[in-house]
Amino acid sequence: MKNFLKRKDVVFSSKRYLIDAMSAMAQGLFASLLIGTILSTLGSQLNFSLLEEVGEYAKLASGSAMAVAIGFALKCPPLVLFSLAAVGNCANSLGGAGGPLAVLIVSIISAELGKIVSKETKIDILVTPLVTIFSGVLLSIFFASYIGVFASYVGKIIMWATELQPFLMGILVSVLVGIALTLPISSAAICASLNLTGLAGGAALAGCCAQMVGFAFMSFKENGVNGLISQGIGTSMLQMGNIVKNPKIWLPPIITSAITGPLATCVFKLQMNGPAVSSGMGTCGFVGQIGVYSGWVSDIEKGLKSAITPFDLISLFLISFLLPALITLFVSQIFRKKGLIKENDLKL
Repeated sequence: MKNFLKRKDVVFSSKRYLIDAMSAMAQGLFASLLIGTILSTLGSQLNFSLLEEVGEYAKLASGSAMAVAIGFALKCPPLVLFSLAAVGNCANSLGGAGGPLAVLIVSIISAELGKIVSKETKIDILVTPLVTIFSGVLLSIFFASYIGVFASYVGKIIMWATELQPFLMGILVSVLVGIALTLPISSAAICASLNLTGLAGGAALAGCCAQMVGFAFMSFKENGVNGLISQGIGTSMLQMGNIVKNPKIWLPPIITSAITGPLATCVFKLQMNGPAVSSGMGTCGFVGQIGVYSGWVSDIEKGLKSAITPFDLISLFLISFLLPALITLFVSQIFRKKGLIKENDLKL
């Protein structure tokens, strides 16, 4: 059995399922829900109905896009990979608010089952899609709603706790989601799976921005403009190798996130009412900021907000860019003077 599973590339590992699959799932979300939200928001703001329509169709494909992305990460054969489109659509629909987590779990199981039977019969073109789709849809019918309810419940607890204790939870959510963003796991997928929005989403955004902008500016001496761009609007994950060598370099962005998180929740009341996945994006492609903006637009359309105020825009700019840059630079300079961060410790 061990040799058979090895031949089928069915590897039971936390890295493959919790890092590779989740990271790929986030890319599937980017290529559907996120780009769809951006297009539909632009369409509504520019009164361009075609752009809005394209965005809506892109958003409808999110379940399938996530599942196919997960299958790609698991190195599925073509027939399994393509069959996962139906599985993802079903799991996401039945999972409700916690659809992304349902898609992750169901897609992994059905993908591995599909890989096991792939090319084992003379009628592979029938057997492989049948096993992949049937197992995925069956699992979705029986379990997706429960998975979705669980994920939604956990997310609601976090959001409720943030409303109740905005200072403490602002620190906790900001620090933890920020750390997840720099680790080789997907903070975006975590936020999407838990449907993390509202004040908690704002705190998560603050933590992600603290990591990305923080590392970009504190390492400018070593990495210049290229490093500023690649980390500031790319990913702070690029620093993981340096963090392993000297974990102390991680402390300035973490300290910054512990400061900007409660500022976002207590002072600026920054809420992420756009797609939950945007909460875990930080400044990556400015998706986090676009998510906040799309949330404002949505709230105005629902009558929950009268207009986008200058205070809103200033708050978003401070939390996303200015404060992370200034605070991290200040803290990192103290670390450098004390010898905790040495020359080229942050060199990419």
